[in-house]
Amino acid sequence: MTQPFVLRWGIISTGRIANCFVTDALVDPETRDVTDVAHKVTAVGSRSVQSAQKFIAEFAKGDQSIKAYGSYAGVYADPNVDAVYIGTPHTLHYDNALDAIKAKKHVLCEKPVTSNAAELRSLLAAAKEHGVFFMEALWTRFQPLALEVKKLAESGVLGAPVALQADLSVDVGLDNIPKTHRILDPYLGGGALLDLGPYPLIWALLALYEHPANQGAAPSNVTGTMLKTPLTGVDRSTSFTVTFAEKGLAAQAILSCNINVNTYQTGVIIRYEKGTITIPTPIYCPKSFTVQYIQGKKVTKEETRQFEYVGIGWHFQADEVARCVRDGKSESLLWGHDKSLMEMDIFDEVRRQGDYKFPPGVEKVV
Repeated sequence: MTQPFVLRWGIISTGRIANCFVTDALVDPETRDVTDVAHKVTAVGSRSVQSAQKFIAEFAKGDQSIKAYGSYAGVYADPNVDAVYIGTPHTLHYDNALDAIKAKKHVLCEKPVTSNAAELRSLLAAAKEHGVFFMEALWTRFQPLALEVKKLAESGVLGAPVALQADLSVDVGLDNIPKTHRILDPYLGGGALLDLGPYPLIWALLALYEHPANQGAAPSNVTGTMLKTPLTGVDRSTSFTVTFAEKGLAAQAILSCNINVNTYQTGVIIRYEKGTITIPTPIYCPKSFTVQYIQGKKVTKEETRQFEYVGIGWHFQADEVARCVRDGKSESLLWGHDKSLMEMDIFDEVRRQGDYKFPPGVEKVV
């Protein structure tokens, strides 16, 4: 039996998201029928050695072989690290990722990958220069449910996609958190759009942008509107439309995100010429979807597909990174650089229309 390719990870940040990633990455891959790749955490970087050690004890099974660093620089310099996972606030992503790239480490960077599209273009140029793999950690795209939705949608049985609605909202209790909280702080890129917006958008890109009829065309139109909180001026509620009508597809996505109200139960609705796919919340890691097949105005068949696996769902993206690194790829075919660039271009445009400008110095490249 061929031994799996083992990717050695360095972890940048010891926050909640990093906890989730490491916990899932260390789940036995065979529980999800994966035998070709595996993962080993070899280094953790935090603001103190004690914090890194605590993280290792709590989330990395207390593995004494993992090196604890009181800085991120130690992780970048560690020769036993192949790839780094960056789980810091998104206004820090550019500097953290650039440091990793210059150290010739492969990079999986949390969403949103940067504060703006210009930062991302700079990182991609650096990744190409230094010959490393780079991917945004849009974990939803790699989950079995998303793969199955794409397969069904592109089989032709439902016809072409026509309209999509998606929402992700969380009532964070704005009046009960400090203004320095990352969701409220403009210096941390706070607000609904950058924190929650990637998830409604990923379903639009999967169902519309990736659909063969679209022929890889960029959106023909993007509109957006924002309602800001008077607490700090970040966007509290944002709605945006993304239209694809440049090539063989004519479809529109209506997307929304809020930080002062919870999402509704059906998180995603994708309407096709001959049917509908509905996906319940949470749309970042749903465990089922329902398909209705329609003739005229009549539903002729309805089926619900369920998905179960050990872990939350973060490990599927780790498997993708491992395979890409093993095969010498610079980007993933499932969530390539083009999609991250499209995401950030759309967010830049929605922020422009909503007149949401970051404070001076937040954007490292403009």
